[in-house]
Amino acid sequence: MANRRRGEVEAIVDGRPRLLCLTLGALASLEAAYAVDDLAALAERFASGRLSARDVARVFAAGLGGGGAPAREEDVFEMHIDGGLTGAAEIVADLLALTFGGEAVPAREGAPSPRAVPGAEEPPSPGTR
Repeated sequence: MANRRRGEVEAIVDGRPRLLCLTLGALASLEAAYAVDDLAALAERFASGRLSARDVARVFAAGLGGGGAPAREEDVFEMHIDGGLTGAAEIVADLLALTFGGEAVPAREGAPSPRAVPGAEEPPSPGTR
């Protein structure tokens, strides 16, 4: 079971529960992959809320590695993640929010709204604009 206070998120990958966590080592690998000098630049990279499929795979792989199940970004392309691309993107957004101090997103099970990347604007509730 994931310990959200430690930045852990659980995902069902290939039918099995997996823990994902952006540890210091995982973050260092992301800094290298994105050619940024520090964590602030990495956080800024994700603050726009815009993620490519490669971003999702890269962060998901780093999270798996931090959770004790090393994976390459290419491996993630072949995995069956509960919820498909949307589920994977939600997991990644949750990891980023927990790691960079954004508002923690409710646990995946029964969450009524999609997870947000830190710094991204939340969509308005129906009928509020």
